[in-house]
Amino acid sequence: MTLDEYQQAAERTAAYPNRGHNLVYPVLGLASEAGEVAGKLKKAIRDTGGQLSEDQRARLLDEVGDVLWYVAAICAELDTSLEAVARANLDKLASRAERGVIGGDGDKR
Repeated sequence: MTLDEYQQAAERTAAYPNRGHNLVYPVLGLASEAGEVAGKLKKAIRDTGGQLSEDQRARLLDEVGDVLWYVAAICAELDTSLEAVARANLDKLASRAERGVIGGDGDKR
């Protein structure tokens, strides 16, 4: 499955107010799901020194899938493809690596 195929399939499950004209909903959903990913890892650090059981790993990956869904929804709201965003990100990172500025701070490195 390509990222664009994923995005198209995800769009068929999108059921939120004013879909297609509501960037706020998926952005807030992304923040919420990212928090759930962080929370599950935090609890694994607290409870098992960061060692994930198979069940914890599965639950963490389930939340990562929800993050991906919301990223795809944000792309749809911005009328772009998930694949285009992924490619642009890799191009940006490759440029930073090539220029020796992959580490550090700032958006315009």
